[in-house]
Amino acid sequence: MTATIYTLESVNMICGDTGDGTAPGVSTHLVLQELKLPGLEENYVDHAPGGAPIAIEIPTHMNRLEATFNLAGWDPDIMTFISREERRYQRFSVYGLIRDRRTSKALQGYAVLEGRIGRVNPTAFRKGDLMAHEYSIRAITHYELYMQLEAGEEPWEVYWWDFFTSTKRIGGEDQNKDLVRLLALPAVAT
Repeated sequence: MTATIYTLESVNMICGDTGDGTAPGVSTHLVLQELKLPGLEENYVDHAPGGAPIAIEIPTHMNRLEATFNLAGWDPDIMTFISREERRYQRFSVYGLIRDRRTSKALQGYAVLEGRIGRVNPTAFRKGDLMAHEYSIRAITHYELYMQLEAGEEPWEVYWWDFFTSTKRIGGEDQNKDLVRLLALPAVAT
């Protein structure tokens, strides 16, 4: 791959897109001020063996995922997503325009998250400033992240994780194949 820099220029998030056409969701392209996709972080425990001079860290699991976003003004549709159980209130699709700085080509990045709005936090009102609402997507049980590397090509899978099927792929490589096989986990369609 040729050396380049990819920069994210613009983003739209669709809140409540069921993915099956039954609910198209609410587009945030006119009010989205800030978006932070989930950070992946491994959890470690220290192990200090009695017969060794140096301790080590042992990875145990990935920490829970959370995404945050800010919307300018008031959006009654999305503000009422909090604590909702129905599926249409639990899916969030993010689309981004990524620019290849070497070639200037516009590429697509996109993510799919399934979780719940766990926080709706209005910012303070101050005359002359734009009031906004900060949101948090919590209890995430499904996350996909894709990035197009060449214009016209299918996007490359960066992350794909689903809690219910114990599927975790990073860079397209199945990270849980041994776990699923050795624990005799039932095959679940994804």
